[in-house]
Amino acid sequence: MTHDINRRRLLKALGTGAASGLLAPFGMAFGQAAPRNLLANPRFDRDPFQLGVASGEPAPDGFVLWTRLAPQPLEQGGGMVMRPMAVTWELAEDEGFRRVVRDGQALARPELAHAVHVEVEGLAPGRPYWYRFAVGGATSPVGRSATLPATDARVDRVRFAVAGCQHLEEGHFTAWRRIAEEPLDFVFHYGDYIYEGPDRGPGERMLNGRPFMPLRRHVGGEIYSLDDYRRRYAQYRSDPDLQAAHAAVPWFFSFDDHEIDNNWAGEFDQDGTPPELFMLRRAVAMQAYYEHMPLRRRSMPHNGHMRMYRRAGWGDLLQAHFLDTRQYRSDQVNGDRDGPQNDAVADPSRTMLGAEQEAWLYDGLRPDHHRWHAIAHQVSLANLAMRSRETGEVVHSMDQWSGYLGPRRRLLGHIHEAGMKNVVTVCGDAHRHFASDLLQDHEDSGVISTEFLATSISSGADGAGEDDDFNRNARSLNPQLKAITDRRGYVLCEVTRDEWRGDLKVLDRVTVPDEPVRTYASFVVERGRPGLQPA
Repeated sequence: MTHDINRRRLLKALGTGAASGLLAPFGMAFGQAAPRNLLANPRFDRDPFQLGVASGEPAPDGFVLWTRLAPQPLEQGGGMVMRPMAVTWELAEDEGFRRVVRDGQALARPELAHAVHVEVEGLAPGRPYWYRFAVGGATSPVGRSATLPATDARVDRVRFAVAGCQHLEEGHFTAWRRIAEEPLDFVFHYGDYIYEGPDRGPGERMLNGRPFMPLRRHVGGEIYSLDDYRRRYAQYRSDPDLQAAHAAVPWFFSFDDHEIDNNWAGEFDQDGTPPELFMLRRAVAMQAYYEHMPLRRRSMPHNGHMRMYRRAGWGDLLQAHFLDTRQYRSDQVNGDRDGPQNDAVADPSRTMLGAEQEAWLYDGLRPDHHRWHAIAHQVSLANLAMRSRETGEVVHSMDQWSGYLGPRRRLLGHIHEAGMKNVVTVCGDAHRHFASDLLQDHEDSGVISTEFLATSISSGADGAGEDDDFNRNARSLNPQLKAITDRRGYVLCEVTRDEWRGDLKVLDRVTVPDEPVRTYASFVVERGRPGLQPA
């Protein structure tokens, strides 16, 4: 029986209510029978796919496909009837869907905001696929994904973008459109997919010491409830440039702080909220995050916790270790204010990753058959000194690895003692591009590794470029820092067998739509020779 006949049979069965046999896979996916409250014949007066499509978490044999039904994204429940309904999906070897290789049905459930996560398996390694969804007579946009190469395959090149920090109010998401136009294998989103703050109203305000007029405004106040977080994600995911990047290639994700609350750490927020109350907010924020990302079911929140650290490999070329530097960390010292690196900062009992994740990382971060290892995480490992605007003294961020010297020393010590000269780290959060060599803070260790820190997609608006006090002080205080600029954009990494190239991509303006992208600076790292060299 052809795919089209199968699809017509399913839709006919759903329309007549005679779908109990066909719907068994829906219930099996969630360990129960098909729901009694199934809406068998949904109809929509508006497009239910207004939040687009996405894929993520690729493996050699498959990936996750995602969409969320939301005909009225900013209304409570997305404008959906609060009943589960069947969504069909198709996967093809060609963009025209002439060679469909997989199809099926999934349930969009109100418990998960009518989001759909399809984990496709059994595919050929190292090749692209195209996918789409259908429900109630509506068809989604087409997305493109790809499987990873076989674990034992020789791979000569991997190309990916590092990006995040996309504040809706502070700029257009043009950088995502430029990423969608790049020939990439994947995107790593390091975090700050949304911002939790309130709509601050109309009119000019100050941003980073400069007058700023918001381009777009958040809907509602600061977000706390599950419905709040869902609506905020819907507002961000409605952006067409962001949707284009999601539809172009598979993504890997990490959350940072703003998906929940600024600078949260483990069970603590920045406001002194009792941990038992903050954990309620953290739990609903994590549910909304899962609902809106193409994550595997193993990352589904359980008791307010998500398993987000994991690995992926590209044949014999690259092994990537994706970290979670928020959920298990010790609380920041010094009230989370920039300050000196005192004994509390250097306390070896404090943690950035938690004991279990740290052991997991070290177990996989060892010499092996991969030409390169990547540590993909959230905040800077470079231990950058700054000069206080108030006092003029030299200070460090307490929220980055510079505020956690014990775990930082352990990580760099592990890389050094293992003899690994093929490790590169990628991260973000700082709203500026930084390209840095990584050294121990307390001894002349020599260059151990290298870091590309990607600037923001839009957070910080247009920025000041190179001509501000922060940039000048950073260059003077940090000899390991090879480049810095306060512009928006992303990092483009191209990894070949003997060289890792990082291009710092920038847009001169994000307050104007559809600006071109340019390369601010490019560096290479040679395998076996840690340290940045101008390209």
